[in-house]
Amino acid sequence: MLTVVLVVLQVISSVSMIIFILVHSGKGGGLSDMLGGTLNATASGSTVAERNLDRITVVLGLVFVFCSVALAIRLNP
Repeated sequence: MLTVVLVVLQVISSVSMIIFILVHSGKGGGLSDMLGGTLNATASGSTVAERNLDRITVVLGLVFVFCSVALAIRLNP
C-alpha cells in the first residue's frame, strides 16, 4: 500500500514540476510576468510570482527526490 502511495506521489510531483518549470520565465518575459510582474519589479529583482514559483518548484523537487529514495529503499530487499 505504501509503495502505491509513493508511486502516485512521485508521478504527481514529476508532472507538476514539469508544468511549473515551463511556467517560469527565462531571460525575457513569461507567464510569471503576466501574473503581476511590472517593469520596476523586474528591473530590481524577482517578482513575487517568480519567487513563489521558485519555492513551489523546490518543494516539488524535494518531494520527488524523497519519493525516489523511499521507492529505491522499499523495492530493493
